[in-house]
Amino acid sequence: MPAEPKKSLVGEEYEVEIGPVAHGGHCIARTTEGQVLFVRHALPGERVVARVTEGEEGARFLRADAVRILEASKDRIEAPCPFAGPGRCGGCDWQHAKPGAQRRLKADVIAEQLLRLAGLTPEEAGWDGTVVPAEGDKLPAGQVPQWRTRVQYAVDAEGHAGLRRHRSHEVERIDHCMIAAAGVSELGIEKRDWTGMASVDAIAATGSQDRMVILEPRPGARLPLVELDRPVSVMRVDERDGGVHRVHGRAFVRERADDHTYRVGSGGFWQVHPKAADTLVTAVMQGLLPRKGETALDLYCGVGLFAGALADRLGEQGAVLGIESGKRAVEDARHNLAGFPRVRIEQGKVESVLPRTGITEADLIVLDPPRAGAGRKTVAHLASLGARRIAYVACDPAALARDLGYFREGGYRVRTLRAFDLFPMTAHVECVAILEPVGKGS
Repeated sequence: MPAEPKKSLVGEEYEVEIGPVAHGGHCIARTTEGQVLFVRHALPGERVVARVTEGEEGARFLRADAVRILEASKDRIEAPCPFAGPGRCGGCDWQHAKPGAQRRLKADVIAEQLLRLAGLTPEEAGWDGTVVPAEGDKLPAGQVPQWRTRVQYAVDAEGHAGLRRHRSHEVERIDHCMIAAAGVSELGIEKRDWTGMASVDAIAATGSQDRMVILEPRPGARLPLVELDRPVSVMRVDERDGGVHRVHGRAFVRERADDHTYRVGSGGFWQVHPKAADTLVTAVMQGLLPRKGETALDLYCGVGLFAGALADRLGEQGAVLGIESGKRAVEDARHNLAGFPRVRIEQGKVESVLPRTGITEADLIVLDPPRAGAGRKTVAHLASLGARRIAYVACDPAALARDLGYFREGGYRVRTLRAFDLFPMTAHVECVAILEPVGKGS
């Protein structure tokens, strides 16, 4: 006989003590029966009523929201955003925490991931245990930095723009996103009728006055006439192949970092926080200390941010190879770095392209992999190249920790690690780890 379906616990409420923060924007608690709860909208040390949002009897864990706060943490504040809270917008994780507390929570997550996945204490990782706020983001509790220069709005069946609810396709209608950069807010996406669209991406470049809107129509829908209060490029996502095509205006925006201008094509990757690109370039270059004439690899290079910074510092006798999988990003990188004859950009996946290059050694390596990390095979290959220093830029502490463990297997140790709060109000954090061969200093 088939097994009886397990009883859903969605909607059940438990009074619980909130334990430590966990990776992903929630805290850990346990029911009286010992079942693990991942609780959003709570803070460590609180006593709350948690309502289950996902899970069933016998599941390894349940997901829940803190719907009533019985004993509040001293770090709790009233969420400044009217669209934050249980069952509401899923874009922010820590609106209810003081800014300093948010950074401590992120530091706790980094430390836990380093120890669990890489076997490293903060001291062994050369990390002081802090998450550094971006310049200008040291705001009092209750104020929200306007930092997000790229916002993807979902559109509901009635044509209203909003943001997705947590782990849901449902759209939370909003009239303003508090973390959106001023250039995004000025486009007024939330105030327009987007009937027939599935999503609207708004981009406000910080290195120029360039603005872009990318429309994704529902099947068979016609594009709306986009008339905004300022010049803006309009692109559309092709429902057949997913490609992004120009409707009018430039097919790119111009960004500025490290005294260079970078062309970033529609849908191309660029750091979302206005200070992020310069902050990360500075951290990477301070860690690598490039020398004239050296050779370097820039892996997952995007439009060439780190390759350009390296080329500047390595001089005319130095050489940089960048590898990037995105076709449009490679076109942009080649355009952006055309003034550096000793820079070469190859298209393809790092794990496929790098072995084909025939490169057996490099002085410096920068890698900025996607959220999943580089992986054991790629890390082993990089460790075999004998670089005197490697800079690993990571947007996910779990992937970073796993790959640091693989680098240790390959004979590399972490010299320093720095963490930056480039995603305020969310659980995300950016890290830069500098590695060197075991037993060597330079």
